[in-house]
Amino acid sequence: MNKLTVSLCLAGAALPFAAWAQDAPRPVFASHRLTPETVGHSVEIKAGLTGAKKLFLVVRDGGDGFAFDWADWVNPVLRGGFGEKKLTELKPVSAKTGWGAVNKNANANGQPLSVNGKPVAEGIGVHATSVLEFDLPEGTTEFTAMGALDDGATRQGGGSSVVFEVYTEKPKIKADSANGGAQEPGPALEALDAAPGLKAETFAAEPMLLSPSSIDVDHLGRVWVAEIVNYRGHSGTRATGDRILVLEDTDHDGKADKQTVFYEGKDIDSPHGVTVLGNRVIVSGTGRVIILTDDNGDLKADRKEVLFSGIDGAQHDHSIHAVHFGPDGKLYFNYGNAGVHLKDKDGKILIDAAGNETRSSGAYQEGMIFRCDPDGSNVETLAWNFRNNWELAVDSFGAIWQSDNDDDGNQSVRINAVMPWGNYGFHDELTGAAWSKGDAKTQEEIVVRHWHQSDPGVVPNLLHTGAGSPSGIIVYEGSLLPEAWRNQMIHAEPGQNVVRSYPVKVKGAGYTAESVNLLEGKRDRWFRPVDVSTAPDGSLLVADWYDPGVGGHGMGDLDHGRIYRLTPEGHKGYTTPAFDLTTPEGAVTALSSPNEETRFQGFTTLRRTGAAAVPALNQLAENANPRLKARALWVLSGMKEQAEPTVKRALADTDENIRATGIRMARSLFKDTDILPWLKKGAADASAGVRRETALSLRFSKSPEAAELWAQLAAKHDGQDRWYLEALGIGAALNWDACLAAYLKLVPKPEDSAAGRDIIWRSRAKQTAAHLVNIVKNPGLPEADKDRYMRAFDFQPKEEREKALESLLQ
Repeated sequence: MNKLTVSLCLAGAALPFAAWAQDAPRPVFASHRLTPETVGHSVEIKAGLTGAKKLFLVVRDGGDGFAFDWADWVNPVLRGGFGEKKLTELKPVSAKTGWGAVNKNANANGQPLSVNGKPVAEGIGVHATSVLEFDLPEGTTEFTAMGALDDGATRQGGGSSVVFEVYTEKPKIKADSANGGAQEPGPALEALDAAPGLKAETFAAEPMLLSPSSIDVDHLGRVWVAEIVNYRGHSGTRATGDRILVLEDTDHDGKADKQTVFYEGKDIDSPHGVTVLGNRVIVSGTGRVIILTDDNGDLKADRKEVLFSGIDGAQHDHSIHAVHFGPDGKLYFNYGNAGVHLKDKDGKILIDAAGNETRSSGAYQEGMIFRCDPDGSNVETLAWNFRNNWELAVDSFGAIWQSDNDDDGNQSVRINAVMPWGNYGFHDELTGAAWSKGDAKTQEEIVVRHWHQSDPGVVPNLLHTGAGSPSGIIVYEGSLLPEAWRNQMIHAEPGQNVVRSYPVKVKGAGYTAESVNLLEGKRDRWFRPVDVSTAPDGSLLVADWYDPGVGGHGMGDLDHGRIYRLTPEGHKGYTTPAFDLTTPEGAVTALSSPNEETRFQGFTTLRRTGAAAVPALNQLAENANPRLKARALWVLSGMKEQAEPTVKRALADTDENIRATGIRMARSLFKDTDILPWLKKGAADASAGVRRETALSLRFSKSPEAAELWAQLAAKHDGQDRWYLEALGIGAALNWDACLAAYLKLVPKPEDSAAGRDIIWRSRAKQTAAHLVNIVKNPGLPEADKDRYMRAFDFQPKEEREKALESLLQ
């Protein structure tokens, strides 16, 4: 790859302008608006240049508000008395592009030129808005080229649109950041659109911070920032290393007025997560999870210790991400498919609670989710086979929610409700093949193939959100924002310049969801919301990487970064509710906070207080808000004398979410046969969600009683609920022979019903293959369903599978 000019600063030289002023010179050629619907994705360009001394080639945004405007000047040629001359042989006087780099024979992202699925050998790759200036050879009379959308744009699925223009005089351009340029903080705020009932305010902006990759808010309302500069192509730019900042609003007017550098060093370069828990600050990045401790309260790190190491992808956004404190007192975190390993502080591969190595091979695949004790012990692998699960959120019931990025350009970004020990289908479970190369059916929609949604053993996706670059996510459990956003996921989506919510509704053992925007940047495409966090007062803090790309490894700007604060219209100031940790009542107040770190303060104080805190916790456990009730029950369940009464109390509650929480509590407290009495209650529950949690909880029990209980749960499958079916599969995974045998005693002819056929399709026992043969041989089976059951053979034990397939040929 040859750069046309060294005047571009790294990979992100961007034009701070885009639309044409009224007094601008007229172009000698102007194309129509090109979009992915344009035939051939291209337009022929021919411009007369007789007498001209200068050539200006311009690509501007087509005005649709999308950022995927990669464009190519294909086979650009000058003609005149000298004959023909390739423009790529001339060095430009200047070359500016709205994103990426101006590249010879490569697109703006440095990849080979390609238009409408065909490779292009000669050309110049840019991104709107771009201006290339050339001095013309004496005697030039004509310029020809093909203007085209590069496949790097059209594959993104984001609505690319550009216009090609040719000038012989320098074009005059006025500012319009919606089409590619940076704005100052004031105009940038005005360009954001908040949902009805909400207002956005600038809490902080450069130079107070640069490129925030992750934020957290502590119990005092201070915003902690992982400031990322030394990243990918910019590694080493700041000699002193990346930083963890603390931003404070000391006069409570809603704007930060004090900055403190908590830590700075090359050992945290490329941080992708910051979490504050008391005087400990957990930083994820550089292939490690480290704890920085402030022993004397001066907002300076006094000690550093490594919690986890050996994580691959130190400079990759698919690596380790932020840690979160769960309602059970555990730490939850994840890494994407670049993480590969999780090792202890000394670099030794960890063995998780299931007895498996914590690596993305063997028992697990690709991106993974983990849970552990606050000191890093008792690591559990909770789910796997994600691509780039940037961050997770754990609600007060103990449910886990997460987004995952697709293979870029396939419009298959997803939101997941995470079932523990679930396979989430990024790669083929059996072969490890990528979705485009494995056994996924080519006639299926890409979004189905992409995540292997038709394979048995893959948990269904909650929601597909199209193209994008999903990042930070929370469950908002505050009451300051309007009702529509309460108790819902709120998610930062830099690729689409938006902060969204996904209101969830229960459907059987699973959920449905929709996408609703809270804060949009259609009028400022540099708005790159990368993280969200709830303050103690219930306001929402939004970290804006502010970049011409989406931040990440395409980071193109080092000079900007903002944090916004979302509150209801009419709300004024920024004050933090007080609480007193010296009393159980004060600690309960802290536990009731919408802010994660404040809840941590309350949780740890109440657990430490023990029996003296029980009356105050019992009072909170009667609260009408089920989420506050759940928090109290989680604390009580960790007190030895309170454990069994608390689980019993939860399982008797009228709210199915609390009963599901009770099963999760039992799962964490009781092992082997000790858990079975509690699971019997769950198996009899009317709620499919409670039975889902019960089925999951049987995973590690191999007692005959557990198999019988599983069979009872399986007999309640209705043949329509994929969530319930996959929960059954997860629960039986380590004990399939006993579980299926027990089920067949209750349902001797599973082939006769849709529900029974589902159970056989999902099962992996020695008896399964023979039952699959019966299903496939049934002349009443619709032809369209046969592929489904034939695919199920692939997951059966080899010997039984081969015998069964032989019998099909007879």
